[in-house]
Amino acid sequence: MTLKPNVRGAILVAAAITGLVTLASPARADQCDDIAKQLASGIDKLKVNFKAANIIYLTHPAAKELSLGCRTQGQNYSNELYAKGDRKPTPQFYDLVASAAAIIFTVPKDDTAKGATRCLKRMGLLRGDKVSMRFKRLNMDCSRTKTEASIAITRPKDE
Repeated sequence: MTLKPNVRGAILVAAAITGLVTLASPARADQCDDIAKQLASGIDKLKVNFKAANIIYLTHPAAKELSLGCRTQGQNYSNELYAKGDRKPTPQFYDLVASAAAIIFTVPKDDTAKGATRCLKRMGLLRGDKVSMRFKRLNMDCSRTKTEASIAITRPKDE
C-alpha cells in the first residue's frame, strides 16, 4: 500500500515536469512567415500586406498582384509564387519574379530568371494564351488576358 502513493506522486511530478518543458520551449514561427520576411528584406520596395488562409499577399510597384501560397495538408506542391503584371511584362517584373522565386525555392536567380522569361515569352499566336512548362524542377504556369499576364511557380512536394 505504501507504494501506490509514491507511484502516484512520481507520475504527478513527471507530468508537471513535462508540462513545464512544453511551456518553456520557444514558439516556432510559421515557415511561410519566415519566407515572407526574407522576401521583404531581400527585395527592394516589396511589402508584406496580410495573411489569409495560407496565402500571404505582397505588394511591389512592378506587379499588379503578388502572393505567396503556403502548403497545407494534402496539397501536391510545397510553396507557390503568383505574380500578375501588364500584358507585356517589364524588365522590373521579370527581375521581381526571378528574385522572389530564387528566395522561395532556393534556386539560383539566373535559373529562375531564365525560366520565368521563357514561360512568359512563349505565350503568343502559335502557343496560345496559356503555357505550362517545367524548368529546373519548378513548374511554371503562365497565362495572359487582353490586359495582363500572370505566372505561377510551384515545386512538387516530392522534390
